[in-house]
Amino acid sequence: MRRAAWWAIGIAAAAGLSAGAWLSNPATPLPSMESSAPARPPQVPVAAVGEPLPAFTLPDLDGLPVAFPDRFIGRPLLINVWASWCGPCVEEMPELARFAARHADNGPQVVGLALDTPQAVHDFLGNVPVYYPIVIETPGPADASVRLGNTRGLLPYSVLVDAEGRIVKQKLGPFEAGEIEDWAQLP
Repeated sequence: MRRAAWWAIGIAAAAGLSAGAWLSNPATPLPSMESSAPARPPQVPVAAVGEPLPAFTLPDLDGLPVAFPDRFIGRPLLINVWASWCGPCVEEMPELARFAARHADNGPQVVGLALDTPQAVHDFLGNVPVYYPIVIETPGPADASVRLGNTRGLLPYSVLVDAEGRIVKQKLGPFEAGEIEDWAQLP
């Protein structure tokens, strides 16, 4: 009898832990009785080299909308996708900031696209200030990073766009010291 009681307690505990884990993650979809097929992420157009920069609008640090590509046509644009929790992103930011400062009046513009929460971005930039524009996006399967070609969802990710709004380069991973200047040269 004692052994059966321990089994019952163990099963009840496992069921309770499973239910608690499921309830603590509201993003987890409810199981469906209608279909056993796995859910598919939404299909979004993914830009490639040679294609126009996709149109999207994201809020800046003040919550004001920034329209891509309209706001940046006329000069090359380097979009750097990052997050406050991404170590390699944080390491390359000073180099990006120096590059942006060197090209403030001509050459490529730099925009940081943070896949993060507004509060985390504000807190981070309070400690590590940068002086190029930052826009904020909620990470997800159809976020701006994916539309810019980052189908693997890894950070950092950079895109170089020419003055006419066409993507000319895409880079997954951080820039090494001194690499940005050469990489940002248009073909």
